[in-house]
Amino acid sequence: MIKVLLADDHSIVREGLRRIVEESGDIEVVAEAADGRAAVLAVRREEPDVAVIDISMPVLDGLEVITQLTAEFPQIPILVLTMHEEHQYVIRAIETGAMGYITKQSAPEQLVNAIRKVHSGARFLTEDAAEALALRVAKGNQIQSPLETLSTRELQVLRRLALGNTNREIAAAFHISIKTVDTYRSRLLKKLNLRNNADLSRFAIQNKVIEA
Repeated sequence: MIKVLLADDHSIVREGLRRIVEESGDIEVVAEAADGRAAVLAVRREEPDVAVIDISMPVLDGLEVITQLTAEFPQIPILVLTMHEEHQYVIRAIETGAMGYITKQSAPEQLVNAIRKVHSGARFLTEDAAEALALRVAKGNQIQSPLETLSTRELQVLRRLALGNTNREIAAAFHISIKTVDTYRSRLLKKLNLRNNADLSRFAIQNKVIEA
């Protein structure tokens, strides 16, 4: 049996995912988590064969979870499952250490196969995800999207600001100073040519960094 962790902040989603994978006959859900920190703790406790991680989670987002898990448990493949179809998330997730990436819309048809594939040591990407990565390689350093000008940490700070987190909350989440958060905010406004947090929120929604 392939032991799997499911991490998503929606209990209904986790229930649906559990049903999908356990009907396969060779996959067992050994732990669930509703936020990023709980996901890291669950992996430490259960050491699953595969971790299925949603990017948009509270406390720690998926990219932060991937960073921690790949450093601590490099042998455990991570499959990113998300609502986001924005290609930047494909690229960031893979660059951060994920072995696979699928959207929630495609989960009913692809999740079981994706888990099996990353467990075998191979990568699993949807056709759109593979095209996004190929395009990134083909265009080299040419920037086409404003999101591509952002570092992974800037993208994470943008998401939290757009969700209404305070500088203090963001600082605590990423173990950085409030002054550093303010520096990231200033960089975001300058890079994206925006004026304030309301503009950042609109930009984040328009570019599918957060859901409307």
